[in-house]
Amino acid sequence: MKNKNLIFIAEIGMNYNGNIDLAFELIKQAKLSGADIAKFQLGWRDKPGEINNLDKKKIKKLILWGKYFDIEIMFSIISEPALKLINHFDMNKFKVASRTVKENFSLANKILSKKKLTFISLGMWNKKKLPFKKNKYIKYLWCNSKYPTHIEDLKKLPKNFNKTNYDGFSDHSIGIETCILAVSRGAEIIEKHFTLDKSDRTIRDHLLSATPDEFKTMINISRDIHKKIKFGV
Repeated sequence: MKNKNLIFIAEIGMNYNGNIDLAFELIKQAKLSGADIAKFQLGWRDKPGEINNLDKKKIKKLILWGKYFDIEIMFSIISEPALKLINHFDMNKFKVASRTVKENFSLANKILSKKKLTFISLGMWNKKKLPFKKNKYIKYLWCNSKYPTHIEDLKKLPKNFNKTNYDGFSDHSIGIETCILAVSRGAEIIEKHFTLDKSDRTIRDHLLSATPDEFKTMINISRDIHKKIKFGV
């Protein structure tokens, strides 16, 4: 494996259902589950009255709660206004979604120009050449953008991540098994949707998310596999 440690991203996204108190609890549970990063989306369904209307005040709260629980907060930046909004904060990491790579290349370039660690999903990228030249700030994630991703959609999941340009896996399948499989194949970064209630139908993301117990199980098994691989098993 290329790096020493695994990184687990709890993709809260819009699973807080527009309820800032639920966002607080999700950040807390992500930390207790062992996640390294709790991630939200900025610039998607964010108009007044919509489910993901995060303003400067709410973003500040999310970041403060992350500091309180000792878990890093990260955002997917999905629009130009979202980038302008997040510029008020000193963020260490960013996420570029598959849709942004496909539809807003200039926005992705602006995010990368900050020279901060940036995770880039390539679920909608169908060209052999990478969209951006690999450097120390870029971490590419293999992804299938179907919600949910079915087993037949996972046939191109790398058999050995170490022989590809991918550093990790952004998962939209139901369950935690594919994430564990990806780690066994060399993935060093796992991004998985995170919820407190998979039966919640406020948005579709809850269905393909992991609960705190599932996320913790995924991390524990993955770290054990990672340790064994490093040991030469």
